Amino acid sequence: MKKNNMMLAILLLNLFIAFLGIGLVIPVTPTIMNELHLSGSIVGYLVASFAIAQLIVSPISGRWVDRFGRKRMIIIGLIIFGISEFLFGIGETITVLFLSRMLGGVSAAFIMPAVTAFIADITTPKERAKALGYMSAAISTGFIIGPGFGGFLAEVTTRLPFFFAACFALVAAILSFFTLREPARHVESLGNTIEKPTFKRIFKPMYFISFMIIFISSFGLAAFESLFSLFVDHKFGFTPKDIAIMITGGAIVGAVAQVALFDRLTRLVGEVRLIRYSLILSTVLVFLMTFVNTYFTVLLVTVVVFLGFDLMRPAVTTYLTKIAENEQGFVGGMNSMFTSFGNVLGPIIGGMLFDVNLNFPFYFSVLLLVVGIGLTVIWKQPQIEKQ
Repeated sequence: MKKNNMMLAILLLNLFIAFLGIGLVIPVTPTIMNELHLSGSIVGYLVASFAIAQLIVSPISGRWVDRFGRKRMIIIGLIIFGISEFLFGIGETITVLFLSRMLGGVSAAFIMPAVTAFIADITTPKERAKALGYMSAAISTGFIIGPGFGGFLAEVTTRLPFFFAACFALVAAILSFFTLREPARHVESLGNTIEKPTFKRIFKPMYFISFMIIFISSFGLAAFESLFSLFVDHKFGFTPKDIAIMITGGAIVGAVAQVALFDRLTRLVGEVRLIRYSLILSTVLVFLMTFVNTYFTVLLVTVVVFLGFDLMRPAVTTYLTKIAENEQGFVGGMNSMFTSFGNVLGPIIGGMLFDVNLNFPFYFSVLLLVVGIGLTVIWKQPQIEKQ
């Protein structure tokens, strides 16, 4: 048990480092946009390029996680992530920035399914919700520190935080190499012939609605998150430090909720109802963002809006790991792929709508989130223990 706890801690550290680097770009986006004279649409494409690469690679990486092992994929992903952050730090042209973000997407496609499958392997079904809550908290904490670095260090130079992230990724890769051991459950399965999951499995009722929820929530979050800094910059003239404070506050609330409340809430209402309530909360708050007009109200809505997304993500992941059985890598890859779909379309469509009207990206996100609420109403949860 102690050995599993140590491996879980290392896995959480890896996720923290990866999402720290992803969060770095958020508060400095307006500055880079102004430096390179980019439109809202181009910024949307830049953010989406990360998700496009993740989308393309995720189905393959999910299969590789089951075939070649969790540890190997995590280490390779961290190395690629470090390279991507270094490139962003030295990039002076839009081409290099796009290359950096695409490599970052590849790294996420390697890391996320491997970590999710690793956690599923080293935990019992009873422990899993709590462990996946910690996993989401590590992601949120990365967003806490990431925008903090991005906002405060950007006052020295907009590229300095990325060199920190590259160094952290290298340290995490080395640490993982020496301390992680392939989960015993997966080592045993490698000795047998593993049936290759087909894409037809996506459309099975026990998978399909949950994948649609992942897509919708990812779209809404990506559209909100990628354009939030531009929104408050253009509408209120907020500085990178202001943006960092708001996003950091939201991430703190989300991380605390995931550690302190998520396990209790899943036991109390179950994953499906928790997903529904989280979608409702997110929908209302994203809509309210178009009405608030003072620093305090923007801060309040921003801090709370992430709570719904932060509870919904581990709830869907917990549900999927419970029904996946020996297809943990496949399910992790599909989770990553549908997340990428949302992360691709959210910034692209949001960027186009932003150029028309500052509020339009948020209205569109609200419409999709309402569809997600409708899906949870017709979602009939299978008897997981019989799967």
